[in-house]
Amino acid sequence: MLYLIVQGDRPDAAAEIRQAKTDAHLTYLDQHEDILVLGGALLTDDSGKRVGSVALINVPNRAAADAFVANEPFRQAGLYQSILISRMRKGQWNPAVAPKTPEGD
Repeated sequence: MLYLIVQGDRPDAAAEIRQAKTDAHLTYLDQHEDILVLGGALLTDDSGKRVGSVALINVPNRAAADAFVANEPFRQAGLYQSILISRMRKGQWNPAVAPKTPEGD
């Protein structure tokens, strides 16, 4: 089952938490590459400042999605002010139009 995870950063201390936990966060994502369909930062339109993250995971049930989020290092460090976890259905899928770079070029 696909689950969409949208996490909004808290307004204070986000940069400090990200700096302290980025290595652990990336290691965690690498350890879960078997379920991670897509992941990335949420950015402001005007400055590209990070304001959160989004992930699309493929897991057997809601409990597995909740566990993925609960054990994520940024979450455990208190980075997120808001978290949305929603089951979704794959509709259109067109990886050929996906950007070639992380910035969408």
